[in-house]
Amino acid sequence: MLTLTDTPDQRLHAVLEDGLAAYNAEQAKRRDWRPLAVAAHDPATGVLSGGLLGRTSMGLFFLDLFYLPQEMRRAGTGSAMLRMAETEAVSRGCSAATLVTVNFQAPGFYQRHGWSEFGRIESAPGIERIFMRKVLSA
Repeated sequence: MLTLTDTPDQRLHAVLEDGLAAYNAEQAKRRDWRPLAVAAHDPATGVLSGGLLGRTSMGLFFLDLFYLPQEMRRAGTGSAMLRMAETEAVSRGCSAATLVTVNFQAPGFYQRHGWSEFGRIESAPGIERIFMRKVLSA
């Protein structure tokens, strides 16, 4: 039986994560998947306002989500967050990183930080998904 849903529950996440982790460990002879996050708090109020979510696995840092509210941009916060995440990824043994962004989001930001585009797909009229990578060094 198959079920299609737009509200997957935590059991599905657990089955997929545990199954893939076991298979990858068997094939790669290592089990090193770990989440990586950087939280950004509003400097005036201390309220959680944005952040970065990713993961590291088998020598690769995946940057999955990155958001800062407009009022926290252009002050160096995003750059500091990205450096913090990349440094942690290197400390975990990662030598490369990858992400997917959208043409109206921040491809220029990533390029200024050493990321390069390696693919692009139009996903809707005027909207392109941009695949980026970066070689990480200690």
